[in-house]
Amino acid sequence: MAKSKKRNHKGGHNKRQNINNTDDAPSTFQPLNIFFNRNNGYESIPNEDNHPAIEDIAINMSGANSPRYHSDIETSSNSRLSPVEVDVCFPTMTPDKKEEELVGIDYEALEEFVLHEKKESADMTKTKTRPRRLSTMGPSDNRRYSMYGDRMMNMESSESGGDQYRVTYYSPCEPSTIHSRCISEISEYKDGTLSDMLKKGCFWIDIYNPTDMEMRALCKVFRIHPLTVEDISMEEQREKCEVFMNYYFICFRSFDQDEFSATYMQPSALYIIVLKEGVITFHFKPMPHPHNVRKRIKQLKDYINVTPDWICYGLLDDITDSFAPLIRAIEFEVDSIDELVLILKESEQSDMLRRIGYCRKRMMGLLRLLSSKPDVVKTLIKRGEIVPEDGTRPALSKEVALYLGDVQDHILSMLQSLNHYEKISSRSHSNYLAQISIEMTQTNNEINDVLSKLTALGSVLVPMNLVTGLWGMNVQVPGQYQEDLTWFVGIMTSILAFCIVSTLLMRYYNIV
Repeated sequence: MAKSKKRNHKGGHNKRQNINNTDDAPSTFQPLNIFFNRNNGYESIPNEDNHPAIEDIAINMSGANSPRYHSDIETSSNSRLSPVEVDVCFPTMTPDKKEEELVGIDYEALEEFVLHEKKESADMTKTKTRPRRLSTMGPSDNRRYSMYGDRMMNMESSESGGDQYRVTYYSPCEPSTIHSRCISEISEYKDGTLSDMLKKGCFWIDIYNPTDMEMRALCKVFRIHPLTVEDISMEEQREKCEVFMNYYFICFRSFDQDEFSATYMQPSALYIIVLKEGVITFHFKPMPHPHNVRKRIKQLKDYINVTPDWICYGLLDDITDSFAPLIRAIEFEVDSIDELVLILKESEQSDMLRRIGYCRKRMMGLLRLLSSKPDVVKTLIKRGEIVPEDGTRPALSKEVALYLGDVQDHILSMLQSLNHYEKISSRSHSNYLAQISIEMTQTNNEINDVLSKLTALGSVLVPMNLVTGLWGMNVQVPGQYQEDLTWFVGIMTSILAFCIVSTLLMRYYNIV
């Protein structure tokens, strides 16, 4: 793009100049529609007569020689976004679309995406110049940067290889669960198309580490709002429940349950989209919850009616239950610390402070993960009870609402238990420090007692040493020429009397 040059006209006003001087350039320009898959140009706001200092710019993007400008869909893999792309508010309904067209599943777009994936997969297989784009989740080609850095922390699992099964399709209408490397491979295991499989009844598509191309396709097929796509692509970690025109969007956090992993107890979010026809889940770290829910459905298939709201409840309940073993272990650890902190000997307390610090660290991590969950479940129950008049959004059944209330009670009881254990560990920490302080005081008192006795003994011995030293000098001393022991006995008697008198005085003043 180039800027128009300033030209001085009558009155000193700047007139808008067209950059592209071709004959086929349109005389008028339409509003900003480049990001909505339209081939129209856009123009700047017209200049008023009272702003002569502002330079007008008109951009023609419809000319034959004009360059092709990529939209947000085409440049989503770039880490640096243009200012226009950041500031534009993407509308969900344009003037040429009615509200009824934005509800339901776009099966035509789904089949187009499946055909596009298969064609691209075939091209990649023939050329073999680089790994398959559909299944390899490299951070440079198929994935946008993560705002919260979780994707960079999970880089090893993201580059694990192109043969990993990332997409899981489950439906009570199908005899078994389908695991595939990409969405287009789901229909290869059955006769018919993916659209026919979705039309049979309730479905559940679980996608691990989705690419940006898959997110754009699913956004178009299932009428997902761009804000929801942004939260999932950027790995939004805030737990929430949002209600849109045709679905619920729930962000619920779990944690890494591998004790030998470097990211043990680190939060990992599960994104749930509850449609009227089925459920779509996304996650960027391996987690056992989808498998556990499918196993639970298989065990209870004769007693329950599998619906999208029940699948959502099963996921929330399984994530909540995964915290129970940790809280039980923390309970045993806190009780053990509280009992041992005051009865252990000094030689056995070397690791106690480390145990208390590690236990409190785990408690704070669990409190961080559980603190916002009651609000999410409460919001889901409250908004799910409102049945939409047009029937476009799924409504929670009364039975599922009761089970969700039970999940909320479990979360609240866990939070109360953690707060109680935190108070006990805080008291144990204070008692441990107080016990250490008492032991140090006792040791100092014992040392002071010994030093005081040594001082008293030195006070007795120093005068004796002085006397004997005086009599040992090489000079004339009293009694030097006496042949009897009179002077010796007198000196020894005096020293003994001094020792007795000094000891009695020290005992009188409690020095020794």
